[in-house]
Parts: sequence; structure tokens; C-alpha cells
Amino acid sequence: MKSAIAELEAKGRAAREASKRLAYISTDIKNRALSNISRDLLARKDEILAANKEDYKEAAASGMNAAMLDRLLLNKDRLGAIAGDVLNVAALPDPVGEVFDMRTQPNGLLIGKKRVPLGVIGAIYESRPNVTIDIASLCLKSGNAVILRGGKEAFRSNRALASVVQAASANAGIPDGAVQFVENTDRALVDHMLTMRGVIDLIIPRGGAGLIRSVAEKATMPVVAGGIGVCHTYVDKSADVAKAVAIVHNAKVQRPTVCNALDTVLVHAEIAGQYLPAVAAALGKSGVEMHCDRRALTILKKQAGLKLVPATDEDWGKEFLALIAAIKVVDSLDEALAHIAAYGSGHSEAIVTEDYSAAMRFLNEVDAACVYVNASTRFTDGAQFGLGAEVGISTQKFHARGPLGLKELTTYKWIIFGSGQVRP
Repeated sequence: MKSAIAELEAKGRAAREASKRLAYISTDIKNRALSNISRDLLARKDEILAANKEDYKEAAASGMNAAMLDRLLLNKDRLGAIAGDVLNVAALPDPVGEVFDMRTQPNGLLIGKKRVPLGVIGAIYESRPNVTIDIASLCLKSGNAVILRGGKEAFRSNRALASVVQAASANAGIPDGAVQFVENTDRALVDHMLTMRGVIDLIIPRGGAGLIRSVAEKATMPVVAGGIGVCHTYVDKSADVAKAVAIVHNAKVQRPTVCNALDTVLVHAEIAGQYLPAVAAALGKSGVEMHCDRRALTILKKQAGLKLVPATDEDWGKEFLALIAAIKVVDSLDEALAHIAAYGSGHSEAIVTEDYSAAMRFLNEVDAACVYVNASTRFTDGAQFGLGAEVGISTQKFHARGPLGLKELTTYKWIIFGSGQVRP
């Protein structure tokens, strides 16, 4: 273990040195690196997919649940989408060097802010190999070095992807050491990473609640944590039924194993008799198991072909990550807001309504990173928000919230121009 820790510390020092050059390297070089990465992901797809196949086979044999297996899986379409996201990042404006909030003081000093990278980002993540590319790409474009430590269940996939990034970046002129991959999967190395304050400026954990909690408790440097998504959609009494059916169905079924998928549907009592049979029919056709409160169960129990389960207290505030949805009838917008406040995780919440006042109350009063009116929560995603990709989705309030893109991986320094001023 001593040698593994020494190797990790050496990678950290190399990343720190690389970050000093990355802070001012040209946009052209960064974009060339990203273009190379996108190209080489496709050129080396057979190697990457073969590595992923081995990871998937081993994970399935170990009993990994369906949600995690889905996150682990790579195929040609997913790899193509990842390569496309890298080009989307390349096409975005470079945030580094942006000067903003300039103003002239009465004494003649010109004062403002200049956007700069954070330095070295440490990423600790589970299962999802696409995170290797998303985080590396965003870090490179925002001028940050990165230390990647993925989970053992995706080790072969992550190693293959990191190899692509490192080679493609070096060929573009990115400093050696800018992208580091931790090849030892011993969990003790994670704990050591969390002590490397002075080398790592920010830690970003992506994975289950246990990983995120452990990192937040042990880290000696700032942490941006989130990703646990207990997502609600409230169908207001004024909702368009067809619109509400489509939105809820998409939020639950389009990809149920991810953090922005719907978990609980709240339905106003005045529309429940009309809406619930319609949405239950759509969800039922897609194999969704519905955990219904007493009033929802009364409305739906005569409807054939549905998977209905009486809801328990444990269903409220639960992230299902499966084709399961909790359904509750409420008597008012106030009750829906209170339920979300009690059980939401601060990730993504939605209202379906044709009432402007109800929509504005929902936007104003719901405390979450992303709040929707008449749209699916599945849009909470860096690429969907025009960020190219994301390093994660923060459900906290400092220093950033929601999908973390390029600007969220920068800070600023004050710049001051004078003409000889001295303080009296």
C-alpha cells in the first residue's frame, strides 16, 4: 500500500504542475485536444467496448443490480453520444480569461474580475464510465488538471477511456500530467486522496448515497456533492391531462435508472379522477409498478392490467431507480409544496399546470437545484442545458448548484488597474 500511496502522491504532484500551465494555455490547444479525444473514442471503439464487456460480465456475475448495470453499460450508440458531447464542449466559449464586472472607483481605480481555473479536480465515481470522459473533457476546457478515480466495477472501461484521453491530449500539446488515472482500486486510496489538501482543490464524488456521504465527511478540501435525486411531478388541478400524461411517462420511463428520473407523482384531488386512469394506463403499458396511497388506489383498483401496490411511509422520499413510481392524491398546491419540502432531495421538481399563478408559486417556493414548469425532470443534464456535458449535478448551494459545466469549474480573481493611486 505504501507504494500505491506514493504513486498517487506522484500523480498529484504531476497534476499540480500541469495545472499551472493549463491555467493560461490557449483555447486552440484545448479544443484540439477535445477534437482528438472525440475522434479517438470512435477509432478505438473496439478496444473500449471489449473492456466494457469484461466489466459488465464480471459485475453481472457479482449480482450488481439492474440500475447500476445500466449505468455501467457502453455500446456503440452510447460511445457515439459521448464522443458527440466532447465536440459540444469544444464548441462552447472558453470561460478562462473572461473579464467581467469592471467598474471605475471614484479614485480612478479600474476594478473587476477575471475568470480562472480552480486548479486540480479530484473525481471519485462509481459504475458510470462515461463520467471519465465527461469530467476529463470539461476539466481540460476549463483549464483544470484532473485526477480520476473510478470504481473497480468499471476499472477496465475507465482505464481504456483514460488512455484515449491522455494520448489524444498529449498529441494536441496539453502538458504531461494534466489527466491522471488512479489504477489501483484499493478503497484506502480514496481515503488518502481526501487528505491531499494543497494538491487537490476540489473533490467531486459521483455515485451512491454511501460514497457521497463518506467523501463529504472525510474530505479535507471543498466537496461538490449531489446526484441523489428524489424527483416529484405535481399535476395541478388546471393541468392539461394529455400533456401531464406525456410528461410523467417520460420522466419515469425514458431512463428510470438515473438520478433525474421521476419517483413520485402528486395529483390534485380535483383532477385525480380524470388524470389517474389515463396516466396509469400509459405507465402500465411500460411495466411501471405503482405504489398508490389510499385515494389513488381507490380510483385505480378497478382498472385491469396494472401493477398496483398500497403505498407505505417508506415510499415517500425514496429514489427508486427502477420502473416504480409512488402516487399520492393531494388536496391543494400547498399540500404538494409541503410534501416536496419534506421528502425532496433538492434535485429536480416539476409542476404541470395551466395556471400562471400556481406555476410562479411553485418556481418561487420549491427549494431545488432545478424547478420545472410543464416539462420532464429528465432534462436535468449538462448536455441538455447546453453545457456540453457535466461533471455532476450538485444538490447543495455552494459553490454551484445543478449541472456543473465549464463555468462551475472556474473561480475568479480580482484585477485592479491603477495610475499611481496610493491609499490615503
